[in-house]
Amino acid sequence: MFDLCRRFSGIILLIGVTAIVWVALDTVAALILSSSVLLGLTIYHTYCLAILDQWFQRFNHTAFDSSTMPNVPRSFGAWGDVFIRLARFIRRYYRSRQSLSKALERLQRATSAMPEGIVILDEADRIEWCNLSAEQHLGLNLELDIGQHVTHLVRQTPFVEYLASRDYSKPLVIKQSRYEEMVLSFQLVPYGDKEKLLISRDITRFEKMEIMRRDFIANVSHELRTPLTIISGFLETLLEEEIKDSEMEKRALVLMADQAKRMQRLVEDLLTLSRLENAQNILHEENVNIIELLTSLFQEAQSLSAGRHHITLNILTDAQLLGSVDELGSAFGNLVSNAVRYTPTGGQISLNWTEEQDQGLFYVQDSGIGISPEHIPRLTERFYRIDRSRSRETGGTGLGLAIVKHILGRHQARMEIVSETGKGSIFKAWFPAKRLVKSTVRPMPAGDTDSILPDQTLPPLP
Repeated sequence: MFDLCRRFSGIILLIGVTAIVWVALDTVAALILSSSVLLGLTIYHTYCLAILDQWFQRFNHTAFDSSTMPNVPRSFGAWGDVFIRLARFIRRYYRSRQSLSKALERLQRATSAMPEGIVILDEADRIEWCNLSAEQHLGLNLELDIGQHVTHLVRQTPFVEYLASRDYSKPLVIKQSRYEEMVLSFQLVPYGDKEKLLISRDITRFEKMEIMRRDFIANVSHELRTPLTIISGFLETLLEEEIKDSEMEKRALVLMADQAKRMQRLVEDLLTLSRLENAQNILHEENVNIIELLTSLFQEAQSLSAGRHHITLNILTDAQLLGSVDELGSAFGNLVSNAVRYTPTGGQISLNWTEEQDQGLFYVQDSGIGISPEHIPRLTERFYRIDRSRSRETGGTGLGLAIVKHILGRHQARMEIVSETGKGSIFKAWFPAKRLVKSTVRPMPAGDTDSILPDQTLPPLP
């Protein structure tokens, strides 16, 4: 309030002096006095505005050092206060600008020292900044490429599709086109106001180690296959000749033959995984007749069950699948054999093929022992077993669901597991619409020699 009164004190004084002159002399003298004072004030304010404008024209907004700032104009009265406050504001502005500049430089030095490539993209996927590692990984030049759309410089089709998909939950692994031996992992992280952070990692060394691991497993499996076949053959010959002198010898030979067969199955599964993981193993696609495939699997399930279960086959759509009949037969067969092995005698098993949500759906439903929720996320891991002793009794190798996951991945499909302890399980394989092929074959109704009765229920299908 005091400051406001001080600012208007000159005007109040002028009014008072003018009134005194008006009373003491006359109106003309009072008007001449007030007009002269107002003209002087107008000239003074105009002069102060002019020097302020000149100062702004000389002021360098991009400078970081206050020493380069032109001197703030000097004046008195209200304009003197304005210029003093302006000088203080400019000093604070420079200090804040210097602090932000130093923080940005530290951040840039830190990101430049990172082994990962960092690229900042705006909302239109144009390059705003990148570090040295990104320049080396992607062949960029920050001075020349800033403002360029990232797909103009990184043109691999998988990367373009990854960027357009807007699904960045999983990283993308591709080979750098400029350096054939370099394998890069890309991860896009949205942040801020529709901006993105593109992180690239050189995983060439890890990829080579993975190739060495796969080759090692494949080579060892190949080397084990022949001696195991010979051992198994001689054991079968000894068992057939029945020249054992005691029950102990007979039992030993039976156990040896069982373990040799188990080892053979393990070797075959390892070789299958190696083939599926081999990038050079191209998927040979054809129209797969699902009715024939599932009918064959249904008959195999009945043979494996040997009448111990009630099994039904339900084909509710005429759609066929585009894929590899051998791989799909292996994946579906694994799911079916698991259901037979882990469902108690008298249990119910159904094989189903239908369409839901514009996708193809194959699922195996059983009334078996079920699976606890904590085990479900790890079921597709290699050699992961819920109950190791039961797995050995049923003849499992611990690789079946890992094989299923790889095969479904090669067909752009996904697996879903729904289970409850003591009530049974549902293993679903979802296939995208582009994998479905419409057929003129009429769907097969539910049922066969063994079927699920209407009053017998399985776990509900979500």
